[in-house]
Parts: sequence; structure tokens; C-alpha cells
Amino acid sequence: MVHALNPDAILFVGDLDDGQIRIAKIINDLSIPTGIILGNHDKGIDTSGHQLKSQLDLLGDKDCGWGNCSWENLLISVVGARPCSAGGGYYLSEQVKSVYGHISIEESVDIIVNASRKLPSKLPLIILAHSGPTGLGSEVSSLCGRDWKASSIDWGDKDLELSIDKIKKERSVDLVVFGHMHHELRRGRGIRDTFYIDSTRGIAYLNAACVPRKGIDSNGTLLTHFSWVEFFNGKLMHASHRWYRDDFSLAYKEDLLN
Repeated sequence: MVHALNPDAILFVGDLDDGQIRIAKIINDLSIPTGIILGNHDKGIDTSGHQLKSQLDLLGDKDCGWGNCSWENLLISVVGARPCSAGGGYYLSEQVKSVYGHISIEESVDIIVNASRKLPSKLPLIILAHSGPTGLGSEVSSLCGRDWKASSIDWGDKDLELSIDKIKKERSVDLVVFGHMHHELRRGRGIRDTFYIDSTRGIAYLNAACVPRKGIDSNGTLLTHFSWVEFFNGKLMHASHRWYRDDFSLAYKEDLLN
């Protein structure tokens, strides 16, 4: 379906297949510009890090975690935040430590900021993360608000917030896109806020975690969800959630920025 929709590039926010390589193989075969960061489920259950490393090796330069991605003739650049994050401030799983080492929060910030410095400052910058940053609200419906316990708190990544602050002092940060926190809130508490623009700083935040991505509407039509953004003359001009039928036609669209 991705090729039929003809995007200029596609980004994956993680949680592919619980540590297995099936989806990573499919992503590896995509011929369009692709960037991905792995999520907390992707680390697998093997604490040696073998499952995680197998996916990273397969994805190669499509993996943006603690790194960056850019493509010839494509006028955007992407910095990857901390891979396999589960939110909640700062925490490294045993799998991540096995593959990357014992990275402190200060080191994580330095890695992300240094990755941004290797990209052209004239191009729009997208930060690709699995969990969003702290600082986007502590309500249950906030972009990174905890919804699985009665007391809601900000469950974002602290190192990502600190990285954004540092990068912003050197260049623009146009869009931060992430997943992890599902759109549908637990305990029947409604739908999460999924888009926010900090107009003072010129940064847009997009939560793309529509779970499940595939579903059936009230008419029995099978649908697939994508979050869609468009840049024009270096500026983010459009953002939406879209649901496509199996024949690639657009069934529903929720405009977030237009």
C-alpha cells in the first residue's frame, strides 16, 4: 500500500513485531526513502540484545535511532531520538544496554544533538522518536499523558525534551513525530490529543500511534491508518490522520493542520 500512496518518504515510529524480524524485512525492502526508530516492544525478550541487534543489522541506514537520516534530492532531514523508549523520563532496558552500552541521560542528549549537527541547517528538521518528549502536558489526554493508571502524569522522554531545547538554540526544529501512547485512551476515557503546535518556538508535535493501524469501519470496510504531513518551501503546511481502503482510496481524513 505504501508505494501506491506515493509519498516522498515514510517514517516508522516503532513497535513493529515484539522483537521479531518479519516487519523489519518488509521495511528493508521498501524502495522509497525510509526512516525508522524501534520501540520498546521491538527490543524483544532476549536480554542479550540479539533480537534487537538482528533488527538493527537488517534495517541498516534506514534506522535513525540515536542517529540521523537524509536522502539525496529530498528536502527534509531526520534525527532519531533514543531507541526502544518506553517513556517515563529516562530508562534503558537490558537489551538496549547490551547493544548500545550504558548511556547516561546526558550522553543521550549529546548523541541526539550531535546527530542534528551533521544535517544541513537549511532543510526542515524532523525528530523521529518512539515516545514523545516531556513538557507536552500531564493530563490523561495529553500527547504523552499516562492513561493506564488512575493518576495521570507526563510520561514523555526527558532526554528528548532536553535535546530539543539544545537543538533549537542552533537551528529550527520543525516537527517531532512519535508514537507509543495510543490514541484511544484506556478505561474508556476518550481519545488522546494527537497534534500540538508550540507557536512561540515554531515546533509541531505529532503522535502517530493509532492502534491498531488496521481495522474495520461501521460499514465493514477494511481500513489502514497513516499519519500524513506535507512541507512546502521548507515549512510544515499540512498534517492529518488518514484511513485508506484496500484499493488505496481515501476513506476518512482528520485534518490537524491545513
